[in-house]
Amino acid sequence: MLKKHYLLLLTITAVVPAIASDADDAAARLDKAVAVFNHITETGHGIPAAQLANADCIAVIPGFKKGAAVVGVGFGRGFISCRNGGNWSAPGAIAFETGSLGVQLGGEEVDIVIVSLAKEKRAKLLSERFTIGSDASAAWGNGKTAHGDPNAQILFYGHTKGAFAGFGLDGATLKQDESTDKALYGKTESNGQIVAEEATPGSAQAFVAKLDRTAK
Repeated sequence: MLKKHYLLLLTITAVVPAIASDADDAAARLDKAVAVFNHITETGHGIPAAQLANADCIAVIPGFKKGAAVVGVGFGRGFISCRNGGNWSAPGAIAFETGSLGVQLGGEEVDIVIVSLAKEKRAKLLSERFTIGSDASAAWGNGKTAHGDPNAQILFYGHTKGAFAGFGLDGATLKQDESTDKALYGKTESNGQIVAEEATPGSAQAFVAKLDRTAK
C-alpha cells in the first residue's frame, strides 16, 4: 500500500512541473504573437485596415519554421481568436503545418498572420483539421509575389527579417494544439468551445486587447 502511494506521489510530482512548463511556454508564445501582430500591422506593407475591420477570425503564428531543403516540411504553433459580438474571443491554440515548400526556402523562420473574412468557414477553421485547398482557398495578401485565388477569403501575411515571405499554401493544414489549450484552460475542449464560451486567461489578455484595439 505504501508503495502504491509512493508511486502516485512520484507521478504527481512529475506531472505538475510539466503542466507549469506548458503554461509558461504558452505564455511566452502569446507574448511573441502580440509582438508579431504589432509588427505586421504597423509596417508599410501591413494588413489593410478594411480587412482587419471585416475579419471574422485572426490567427498569429510566430516563428513558423520553414522546412529544410531535404525534409521540405514546415511547422509552427500559434493562436486564433474570433469575433464574439463587438469583442474578440479567448484564443484557441493552433498548429500550422505545410508539406513540400521547395529547396529555395532553407530553414528560415517566418512570422505569419492569417485573416479570415469568411464567417461561414469559422466552424471548419476551428475544427480539429482545416486543409487549405480542399476546405477553402487562401492567398498571400502582401508582397509583389502574392499568389493564389484572387477571391480567397482567407489571407496570409508573412514576414521574415522585415521582408515579405511566401510559399505554396495548397495542402497546408491548421490543427488544434490540444496540449497548449489544456495548459491555458486546464481542461480538454475544442477551439470552437473555447472561442464561444471561455473567458480570456490572464496570459492572453494582451493578445486579445491588441486585437480589440487594432481590428475594431
